[in-house]
Amino acid sequence: MLRRLYDWTMDLAAHKRASWGLSAVSFIESSVFPIPPDVLLIPMVLAERRKAWFYALLCTVASVLGGILGYGIGLFAFEQIGQPMLELYGYAEKFSTFQDKYAEWGAWAVFIAGITPFPYKVITILSGVAALNPVVFIVASILARGIRFFLVAGVLWKFGEPMREFIERRLGLLTVVFCALLVGGFVLAKFIIE
Repeated sequence: MLRRLYDWTMDLAAHKRASWGLSAVSFIESSVFPIPPDVLLIPMVLAERRKAWFYALLCTVASVLGGILGYGIGLFAFEQIGQPMLELYGYAEKFSTFQDKYAEWGAWAVFIAGITPFPYKVITILSGVAALNPVVFIVASILARGIRFFLVAGVLWKFGEPMREFIERRLGLLTVVFCALLVGGFVLAKFIIE
């Protein structure tokens, strides 16, 4: 089943409208969606390596715009939208304690969350709630998301076919590692907020 899903994703990555899907996932992941855009970026770059930089730019721009939406949710609609999302992900209880610490380290938090598996959406919403300087938020987001997506695209562009073969040979293991990183990011967020 995993192999069929991989093949389906690779076929989808080569579709003429794949860029729209990548943009949409990058945008919504930054504010509400739990799955990172890497699940589309990686197969899209492997399917069309000559478009690696375009895909990285697309991911970066859409992700930062989605991050601005997350910031807006935190700033203007925290009680209606942000609070329920934090409760859904299990981060609501200790949020106010973390919020105080956040004011001092906000720019670094945005940067670190933008690069790592830490759930970026939590930081975008928190940045709005804490009223982090919007220019600082946007600059940190551009740098972090740009580094992350251009690094992924660059590695795949440089080592495309060997990377594709590596992924295809170790698909099961890489899926487990990816899921562990994703879950680990959410656990880390919960630990830090507590």
